[in-house]
Amino acid sequence: MNVWIAIALTVVGCYAVKLAGLLVPAGALERPAVRKLAALLPVALLAALTAQQTFATGQELVLDARAAGLAAAGIALLLRAPFLVVVAAAVLVTAGLRALVG
Repeated sequence: MNVWIAIALTVVGCYAVKLAGLLVPAGALERPAVRKLAALLPVALLAALTAQQTFATGQELVLDARAAGLAAAGIALLLRAPFLVVVAAAVLVTAGLRALVG
């Protein structure tokens, strides 16, 4: 029964956030600071998610093959490689190091 309470609270919370977004006046959304924040916030959240998934395992910070894969992807991006090449470089480096290390 506790799971259903959690689901119900999540549904209510999601609906409240959606409603709050719809109730914001249009004039507030046209401000330059709000527009700039709306443009930069997704990038910051994606960077934080990438860092958390790369350098954390549970409650510990780790430096393993995932960091090397991220570095390979970064180098491919600097070389202006296509997106699929960037992903392939990250996958190949990560998998290769995991296979070598065991």
